[in-house]
Amino acid sequence: MKIEIDDNAGFCFGVVNAISTAERELKNDGSLYCLGDIVHNSAEVERLRQQGLQVIDHADLQRLAGEKVLIRAHGEPPSTYDLARKLEIRLVDATCPMVLALQQRIRRGYLEMCQQEPHGQVVIFGKPGHAEVVGLCGQTDGNALVVDSPDNLSAIDFDRPIRLYSQTTQSREDYGRLVQRIEEGVRQRHGELPEGFFVAYDTVCSRVANRAVQLERFAREQEVVLFVSGKRSSNGHYLFDYCRRVQPRTYQLSSPDELEPQWTEGAQRVGITGATSTPRWLMEAVAEQLRRLEPAATVQDSPIQTEL
Repeated sequence: MKIEIDDNAGFCFGVVNAISTAERELKNDGSLYCLGDIVHNSAEVERLRQQGLQVIDHADLQRLAGEKVLIRAHGEPPSTYDLARKLEIRLVDATCPMVLALQQRIRRGYLEMCQQEPHGQVVIFGKPGHAEVVGLCGQTDGNALVVDSPDNLSAIDFDRPIRLYSQTTQSREDYGRLVQRIEEGVRQRHGELPEGFFVAYDTVCSRVANRAVQLERFAREQEVVLFVSGKRSSNGHYLFDYCRRVQPRTYQLSSPDELEPQWTEGAQRVGITGATSTPRWLMEAVAEQLRRLEPAATVQDSPIQTEL
């Protein structure tokens, strides 16, 4: 059996930056608070916890006046920054540059919609309650509409102008379907698509969009795929489902202990891959567990593919 670890899998730049920032602060001070899990992967969260990273929620901020708190890659709404200033909390801001740019873009779009008559609406394609989406909605003073599916348009008012944005980790394919559905709704209401009435912005992270293409190539070369990701990772759920459509013998696990021997029975090529929130060391640990089950197995890295 040949075990191949996907070199295109693993942390995106935003997560790498947040973890590197946390590790630097921990090395200097020995402890650090983090507002929410730094990444949606329990194994990585536990690794950093052992180094002194303490995960807190927004309610905890009230007792942390004067302390240092890390903002993870997902970003935060303006209200968090306002509270931190009031409490003199020292923020270590590790917001992903792409998320930060999107926040600023949504803020500009919202102010533009407020000047329309009738007032326009900002629509965000994303998972309600997701940390990034909460931060994005904060740019609209909480007035954005969150749509989680191309088939769920009931909250949109087709008599008012629309500006559409996407959570950075959403599926570009689903986002395209949503754009098409909204265009159809506008035409049904107005008989045409009035100029400037509906504007959709391409805000899906290119790393996530390209990842699907890379993953398809990788999955087609394997007889079995082991997909490693945290159970709370939106990106993980999306990429796992995508991978399974390409290779039906795809199995999701969050730790080596979850590996079932029957998954790889009879396979000569087994690929190990993961989400943008999956650490490299965890995929290597799954490979090592598989080697324990298959002593004759050899591990190789896949060639890095960066082209579209």
